[in-house]
Amino acid sequence: MIDEQTLEKATMDWLKDLGYEVAFGPDISPGGERQERDNHSDVILLERLRYSLERINRKVPDEAIEEAIHRILNISSPNIENANREFHLMLRNGVRVEIEKDGERRGEIIWLFDFDNPSNNDWLAVNQFRVIEGEHNRVPDIVVFVNGIPLAVIELKNPLDVNATLVKAYNQLQTYKREIPTLFYYNEVLVLSDGSEAKHGTITSPWERFAPWRTIDLSDPPYHMNELEVLLRGIFDKSRFLELVRDFILFVNTGKCWQKLMAMYHQYHAVKAVLDSSVKVVKSDDKRIGVIWHTQGSGKSLTMIFYVSKLLVHPELGNPTIVVLTDRNDLDNQLYERFSEAKDLLPEPVQAESVEDLKEKLRVPAGGIIFSTVQKFKPEKDEVGRIMKFPLLSNRENIIVIADEAHRSHYNFLTGYARHIRDALPNAAFIGFTGTPIELGDKSTAQVFGDTISVYDIQSSIMDKATVPIYYESRLVKLDLPDYSKEFLDEKFEEITELEEFEFKEKLKKRWSRLEKLVGTEKRLKTIARDIVEHFERRVSAIEGKAMIVCMSRRICVEMYRLITELRPEWHSEDDNSGVIKVIMTGSASDPPEFQSHIRNKTRREHIKKRFVNPDDPLKIVIVRDMWLTGFDNPCLHTMYIDKHMKGHTLMQAIARVNRVFRDKPSGLIVDYIGIAEPLKRAVMIYTQRGYGDVAVPIDEALDVLKEKYEVVKSFFHEIDYSNWRNIDPSSQIQLLQFAHDLVVENDERKKDFLKAMVELNKAFAIAAPHEEAMKIADDIAFFQMVRKRVIKVSPPSTKPVEVYEAAIRQLISEAVVVKDVVDILSESEIKHPDISILSDEFLDEIMRIKFPNLRIEILRRLIEGEIRVRMRKNAIRYRPFKEMLEKTIKSYHNRLISSTEVVLRLIEIAKEINRSAKEGELLGLNDEELAFYDALSQGRDTLIGDDELKEIVRELVETIKGNITIDWNNHEMTKARVRASVRRLLRKRGFEPSKQDWLVNSIMQQAEALYGYG
Repeated sequence: MIDEQTLEKATMDWLKDLGYEVAFGPDISPGGERQERDNHSDVILLERLRYSLERINRKVPDEAIEEAIHRILNISSPNIENANREFHLMLRNGVRVEIEKDGERRGEIIWLFDFDNPSNNDWLAVNQFRVIEGEHNRVPDIVVFVNGIPLAVIELKNPLDVNATLVKAYNQLQTYKREIPTLFYYNEVLVLSDGSEAKHGTITSPWERFAPWRTIDLSDPPYHMNELEVLLRGIFDKSRFLELVRDFILFVNTGKCWQKLMAMYHQYHAVKAVLDSSVKVVKSDDKRIGVIWHTQGSGKSLTMIFYVSKLLVHPELGNPTIVVLTDRNDLDNQLYERFSEAKDLLPEPVQAESVEDLKEKLRVPAGGIIFSTVQKFKPEKDEVGRIMKFPLLSNRENIIVIADEAHRSHYNFLTGYARHIRDALPNAAFIGFTGTPIELGDKSTAQVFGDTISVYDIQSSIMDKATVPIYYESRLVKLDLPDYSKEFLDEKFEEITELEEFEFKEKLKKRWSRLEKLVGTEKRLKTIARDIVEHFERRVSAIEGKAMIVCMSRRICVEMYRLITELRPEWHSEDDNSGVIKVIMTGSASDPPEFQSHIRNKTRREHIKKRFVNPDDPLKIVIVRDMWLTGFDNPCLHTMYIDKHMKGHTLMQAIARVNRVFRDKPSGLIVDYIGIAEPLKRAVMIYTQRGYGDVAVPIDEALDVLKEKYEVVKSFFHEIDYSNWRNIDPSSQIQLLQFAHDLVVENDERKKDFLKAMVELNKAFAIAAPHEEAMKIADDIAFFQMVRKRVIKVSPPSTKPVEVYEAAIRQLISEAVVVKDVVDILSESEIKHPDISILSDEFLDEIMRIKFPNLRIEILRRLIEGEIRVRMRKNAIRYRPFKEMLEKTIKSYHNRLISSTEVVLRLIEIAKEINRSAKEGELLGLNDEELAFYDALSQGRDTLIGDDELKEIVRELVETIKGNITIDWNNHEMTKARVRASVRRLLRKRGFEPSKQDWLVNSIMQQAEALYGYG
């Protein structure tokens, strides 16, 4: 029979296999056969500690060792968090003591652990380790000692007992912290497991921040192994454990207390991988370290901090200087503040105020962390307007440049700035961090920073509960844009930021102004304001939290505030310390009078930010245009109302504001008023084509789950009529409640099933509310809640129900539907689980089940069109015929030459043909880029012997082209001419007829620019 003791024995066996000595708690306690402590209140094994310190610090006199032991045993801090930090600093930095030598007092550092030689430490795992402190007597399952100090506590639960949950194990550890706190003065890692799941955290981690450890080394997660065994082998490997507790733990002061953060597995392995790359790169001519992509909300800035702390002390890097680059002042400030908080790991960072200041700060021979924006590398122009070479700032080799959000949307800066930064710091090494993936067509980022070293994608993040899933709800309010819709949705339409609003080119400024007026009509904004107020009030009735409204302009932000506060006057306040809603924007004295009350300086904005991130503060809603859409963390933010056209990385970063983990928050919600579904779909393709997981789940899916859970709970009450419960008199309500209670508690199994079903229903309602369909059953759910409360009150369950949040992420499909009022466009489609890639037979079969023929055709047309457009970027020759086939088919349908049934069949055949064509490269043994040149050369096939020779020429051609291109090569005629000449020489060498060479070279150059082009 498998029980808690079985799991405990397995854990001890795994630790023994890792090289730990194991002991039974009573054996080493008072009266035991191997007694190692005098009292049950002793949490440190004193003799092990003394022998270990003497072994590690061989040249130190005994009195110094005793002084260090005294300091360890007598932690002076007033509370458990402070005491834990005090010890952690001893662990990391050693214990500084004074000793007398040759008649003089001098300082000496006593090291508690031998970090360089793990086997020189004492490793012990003890099960059933009883601790008595005051009147409290507790027995943690397993305590792990290193050099006699209890660095880890493992709490286990019965794998087969449904009531023995991880939440119960977590609550038990919280009880231990209160009742036997001395044990936790020295704790570095807490572990929870029930044999199926295993999570780790620190003494300050809330339940939602306990996380799995899914890897043992840098290889893929061993999914065949038990989660607890993976965690133990991943964390408690002796060398890795010492490195984790020394270099991957950070204390952050929240203002109220210390918060202790420990790296998750993806952060640890990313730092290790990039550190190895950094050491190699600094010594080589290629100064590209690589790119780290960790999805938004998964702790990217913390990964940076751990990475920098390791860089600064690495013996082979010579105390490098770190230059951290961002592309915006507010991001520079936010990241700088995070680094400033890491005082225990890092020296105090500095911000460069100007180019001259940056140069001055780089004069030091080594060390230091400098923050700057890329704009400081903007070169000057000479008297005729030519861009001058950026001046040398430092030619040192031990400079490492870290670029935050190093992806293509920012590469609009870096295409120009890459050269200028290289001119300024010619020997520096470069690494890029990003929260969104590098686009498939983006070659520039790899050219500047190197290959992607570490990926932590959305699916992994949600599975690990590092972030919550995001749901998408479309509530479009029509834009009267018959003449301008194409212009508005044009991919090349560039968003104007607040600062650019006054400086933008006149043509685009007029265009933006026209669109802004159409978006910001009073009638339309009134509709949205009313809907936001009603939607948010219903939402917070289901799940407590905060919201952000994103508008297209500062004028619309101000107008939205006015309209909302007219509907809810009690939400308004001129005082920064009160009020439910605020506008966050910049401005000046020259702005219109109605703007002035919303324009705040940095200090006032920071005060509003502190209010907004405080879940208990009455400030519930902020209205923004650009500010706080990137780099802003507010875990209690659960809803974003978007009425601003965004795309690409900007859109992905914005919606990620709602994906932070917070208490029992099951998900974030994006409410779309303007039509971001298409841009979101295109942005999602960046993820899905690389297997990086989906981003936003249509709210319809949450409604389906809600209806399913609702039907389950409803089945408990089929014998009674509760539909009118709100309108009956109080005595009848009490009688009805009693009847319902009796139905539920008929037996223990039925009661347990009801409580579990209610947990699932509540979670589903919290996600789906306040959608109209969800609110239709809100009264019924309120009745079920009353029954649940009565059941718990009369016969409380033995354990608190565990809310297990499953990440049900699906793909997003959008349709171009605009109507006069608020609608849910996704409900128009019968497709419940659409596959954006369109290449799935199951999806195409599902298309055929849609009863509306025009909708069926439109969905297929758009998806095929998008697929062709993406594929043509890589291989125009192969996929251009499909574009022509699609256009011809749609034209025939519009001219009524074919029926709706025929057009659907033709479209499906085109989709399947695209699928077959895409797989041809695999059959030929060619990758995508080789297939593109294969198609180009095939046009001259009559000059070739056969496929094998053609494939050989293709591979030589790829190697030739790659050997001749550089960054921005296709924007420089001389470089293009060099590439063209090398291609022509290869064709001549391979015997291609001169008459065919010209058009063949042109065809190859088109493919090369599509594959390797920039800009």
